[in-house]
Amino acid sequence: MKNKQKIAILGAGESGVGTAILAKKQGFEVFVSDFGKAKVKYKKALNDLGVEWEEGGHNEARILEADIVMKSPGIPEKAPMVQKLVEKGIPVISEIEFASKFTSAKIIGITGSNGKTTTTKWVYHILKNAGLAVGMAGNVGDSFAKQVAEENFDWYVLELSSFQLDGIIEFRPHIAVLTNITPDHLDRYDYKIENYIESKFRITRNQTEDDFFIYDADDELTLAWLGKYQIKAQKLPFSLDTKQKMGAYLEDNNIKIITPNSQFIMPKSSLALEGKHNTKNAMAASTVAQLLRIRKETIRASMENFQGVEHRLEKVLKINNVLYINDSKATNTNATYYALDSMESETVWIVGGVDKGNNYAELLPLVNEKVKAIICLGVDNAKIFEAFGNCVEVMMETQSMTEAVQMAYKLAEKGNTVLLSPACASFDLFENYEERGREFKNAVRNL
Repeated sequence: MKNKQKIAILGAGESGVGTAILAKKQGFEVFVSDFGKAKVKYKKALNDLGVEWEEGGHNEARILEADIVMKSPGIPEKAPMVQKLVEKGIPVISEIEFASKFTSAKIIGITGSNGKTTTTKWVYHILKNAGLAVGMAGNVGDSFAKQVAEENFDWYVLELSSFQLDGIIEFRPHIAVLTNITPDHLDRYDYKIENYIESKFRITRNQTEDDFFIYDADDELTLAWLGKYQIKAQKLPFSLDTKQKMGAYLEDNNIKIITPNSQFIMPKSSLALEGKHNTKNAMAASTVAQLLRIRKETIRASMENFQGVEHRLEKVLKINNVLYINDSKATNTNATYYALDSMESETVWIVGGVDKGNNYAELLPLVNEKVKAIICLGVDNAKIFEAFGNCVEVMMETQSMTEAVQMAYKLAEKGNTVLLSPACASFDLFENYEERGREFKNAVRNL
């Protein structure tokens, strides 16, 4: 690497500032540019670092002088600044690609439309319990680049979105997990599911025969892709429906895991988290643990005492024998499908937000069976009304969480469940799904 290579960083958020910290340590000349407004804590971090930065627009001439550009995942490929960089032939990469060049730690990369946060945290939980020197980053925890700069881990567990994978060139996880593929973020992929699938499979593109690829053998889109394309990594499928020669499957209500050198069995009933989707998440996480030769007692204990993820089927309170559940992290229909499927009583469903190209048809049987009333929470609810208008007797509309929860309180009867599972992004009324979930919990506590 020639001395004082120039890196421009687009976006002064967690990944941008983390990349700046690592790039400065590695001797790069660093410039950070945010088209919007950066948070105070990130501006302070950049000032403390002595890095030049700007907000409220891009200094194009300065950015186009860079040898390499790190683009934050929230910035679309079609952004004018990104297009100009591509036209000029300047490499535009993700934080994941950049940081992976400066660590010798082995990487476990986890992606998928749903379940990736739970699986990432579950794997991290097992590895920590086993006493490994492990960091967790990507979409969760501190920036990966920042941890590479400041920590000395042997392993990283990375939750990877399709946007982060779009910016990789040589990134290679030793173990890659693809939890599932369902239509999501199609607005960023020209509304073509094949573009989104290709993006997810980038996680395995640089893997070799010495690496492992763990995937859902019940997932039709995943299987269709694997039927057309070859991958080099050793494949370890998991399934609720079919026995596997290698990988994980259910037999007599036991989870069985077979890896190249070992076997593991544990009863499904001892899992900390309920629901079919969590059984699959547990299969993926414990397959990773088996590959790492972690003691079976440690895996079992970690399967039993894992606390789960905030905003994912999180039980908030029971009021007048009505259970309120926060599933704000359900930002697509597949996540909401699993939520509705796990409901065991009549449900008042709070749904809506920014539609990312949803097809609500798959939810119709569950809505008919489980939902007594729908409360739409979003700026534009026309598509939801069109999809479910004939399914339920009561369908209401609101644009505030407090009002939505108060409506639900009036509609729910003893023994019912109130479920916030939006099936949509949150950006019309909230900063992110976390804020949406927190507002739901606060509104419930204030009833």
